[in-house]
Amino acid sequence: MTMPNFLIIGAMKAGTTALYTFLKQHPQVYMSPVKEPNFFAFEGEKMNFRAPQDQEGINRTSVTDITAYRALFRGVTSEKAIGEASHWYLYSPKAPGRIRRHLPKAKLIVVLRDPVERAYSQYLHFIRDGQEPLTDFARALQEEQTRIHNNWAFGRYASRGFYHAQLRRYFDAFDRSQIKVYLYEDFSADPIGVLRDTFRFLGVDEVFVPEMSVRPNVSGVPNNRALHALLTRPERIKAILKPYLPPKLLRFASDLRDRNLAKPQLAQEERRQMAEMYREDILKLQDLIDRDLSKWLE
Repeated sequence: MTMPNFLIIGAMKAGTTALYTFLKQHPQVYMSPVKEPNFFAFEGEKMNFRAPQDQEGINRTSVTDITAYRALFRGVTSEKAIGEASHWYLYSPKAPGRIRRHLPKAKLIVVLRDPVERAYSQYLHFIRDGQEPLTDFARALQEEQTRIHNNWAFGRYASRGFYHAQLRRYFDAFDRSQIKVYLYEDFSADPIGVLRDTFRFLGVDEVFVPEMSVRPNVSGVPNNRALHALLTRPERIKAILKPYLPPKLLRFASDLRDRNLAKPQLAQEERRQMAEMYREDILKLQDLIDRDLSKWLE
């Protein structure tokens, strides 16, 4: 049965959902209908994450059986690039070895974001979805190691940002020509340019331009939680609106959802302290990917 020949491996809150959404539109690209199957992070494991909130149903939606994973790609026809996106792969120490065992020639795509901004965006993401009970970011960071020890799936804000340690595992397991690393800043500033480079990397038509008017997975704190629930509840959008309403109206609903999100700023002192925590890892990452990351240390 068909298996993917490329993976988007992370990082979380660094544009992976947008990249998945845009790639899915390309006629020569097949993306698994389930985003974040997490197979290579949890293959053969019993999903038993514990938390007060069921973090996006990760225990239910992760695919841990190889037969079930292969079934995600049974819709492949003539597509040249076959892939999926699971941000747990960058974070998981087990994923590189499993990917190499199953997909030794796979192409791997990584999008990295300023780790401080990424952590805070992740925090706001869980606040948005009502999964983060702590309304103070500094307090949530203090609780992180306890949460990890207690096997919580969410709340791993700071630990997900040590990219050098995480990416080094892939550079040790795969040839560098198989790994494409982008920065979130580049993707935000020139999405078309990054997409064309991605298309070239995957060997598909680079002239194709996807519909990009909707920004998927925007973080923030809802001003009106009732409105946010109405606009984001999957069964409402997919089962009611999508089959009957034109794309223009659906884009309006998406824009209304985003406008309802407030984005409180991270305190400068908190940012400074976190940047210092990441300093050594960022300096090592610069050498690993040959990019100037000095702005992340400001």
